[in-house]
Amino acid sequence: LLVGSISSGFLLAVTMANAGGAWDNAKKYVEAGSIPGHPKKSDLHKATVTGDTVGDPFKDTSGPSLNILIKLMSVVSLVFAPVFPSKPYEDLVVGLILLAVLLILVIIGITMKGKKADSYRQ
Repeated sequence: LLVGSISSGFLLAVTMANAGGAWDNAKKYVEAGSIPGHPKKSDLHKATVTGDTVGDPFKDTSGPSLNILIKLMSVVSLVFAPVFPSKPYEDLVVGLILLAVLLILVIIGITMKGKKADSYRQ
């Protein structure tokens, strides 16, 4: 669980930081007049301003804050590691039975809901 959250958090942070920078640079590129026929106040400029508005929080806050979240998850998992059993699969059969019972109850509930909806239509 920790490895998955760290790897996905890292990829999300990098993506958000890069996307925010790209949207910011797109606005600067349009404002510099690099695209002929699209001066300031054009629809393209308005779109890049909107992108910059979204991109600033991406690159300035969201991406770096995920770094703190990853560190927090790592520290919490290390602190609580002694609490978890060394052989977590001893009660696997009981867990699978409970999962099967839950799955059967969900299927029964879905079929009963369908029958109730059919009775209202008649």
